[in-house]
Amino acid sequence: MNKITLVMGTRPQFIKLAPFIKAAKNKLQLQTIDTGQHYDSKLSTSFLREFRIASPTYHLNVGSCSHGMQTGRMLTRLDAILAQERPDMTVVFGDTNSTLAGALASVKLNIPVCHIEAGTRSNDLTMPEEVNRRMVDSISTLLFAPTTRTASNLIAEGHPLVYDVGDIMVDSLEYSQRMADAYSTILEDNDLEPMKYIFATVHRPSNTDDKKCLLSILTAMNELQIPIVMPIHPRTSKRIKEFGLSHKVPNNLSLIDPVPHHDSVHLIKHAHCVLTDSGGLVKEAYLLKTPCVTLRDTTEWPEIVESGNNILVGNDGEAIIKAVDDCRTRATKPHEDFFGVPGVSERIVEIISEWRNERKAEKISEMPEV
Repeated sequence: MNKITLVMGTRPQFIKLAPFIKAAKNKLQLQTIDTGQHYDSKLSTSFLREFRIASPTYHLNVGSCSHGMQTGRMLTRLDAILAQERPDMTVVFGDTNSTLAGALASVKLNIPVCHIEAGTRSNDLTMPEEVNRRMVDSISTLLFAPTTRTASNLIAEGHPLVYDVGDIMVDSLEYSQRMADAYSTILEDNDLEPMKYIFATVHRPSNTDDKKCLLSILTAMNELQIPIVMPIHPRTSKRIKEFGLSHKVPNNLSLIDPVPHHDSVHLIKHAHCVLTDSGGLVKEAYLLKTPCVTLRDTTEWPEIVESGNNILVGNDGEAIIKAVDDCRTRATKPHEDFFGVPGVSERIVEIISEWRNERKAEKISEMPEV
């Protein structure tokens, strides 16, 4: 059985990990490495419990620090583990520092890399995620693209082994929707009425590390005059206090602790609209047919913008207010299956297994006769 190492360390990666593990059962021998990039249990290990994932084989506990230092710590610790375990392949997800470190440490040891969610491009190199995803794609062996457009990006860049399999989040979302419908009480717990609130998330440095930008977003929220619920990211909470903006948090904005994924899905599904700077949440909003306003100037998912289901506004207060007002009056735009259909995890596992078995057969055929 092929031995596969999975490297992850952030909330979205734990969510994507769940369907992959389920699909790989009895087909691949898996071990998992948690880098500890999201060191807050509300952003990481709580999702292991929610998705019923066994505790990772290894914990690196890198914690929070600068991008360079964090990636360096991961590389040092991953190198030792991978050199000892010698897996047949390393699987990485998305575009985080954990993704980059897992891929780099592996190729340095001649371990092939499989990149899930490959080919996404915002074409904004000021974003650490854009740098990470481009570097990881350039050194990966198997590239699994979530959309036809991302597959085209990879093909245009000259990558040979590109597979347009759909987005693994489709599988994760299917599970979380079932959980939400059966168990979520998040609306009742926060006195929210369906379609009469906005679900928001703000965490990117471009929006939180500049006092003027963060104040612009908070001021716009105040002007919207509709209840807004926002799970507060540790970085955002820290910056609000550092900048002395606590008194600028509007009365219509409820800051709550990070929530389980099924509660997040429930909040997105029943919201009037979503206001976010998260690439993943943009995608979830589209899949759940909820209008979305994105607090960024670029996106990895231009298909959604072109379809009319998402509006890019950056952190300009007037643009935010206008875009939310537009969400109130316009009809829901047509939806296409940009991200594929359920079964993505199974398709990925099958391709990995076939590729590894072919490689082993090639090695055997190349062995000299005795």
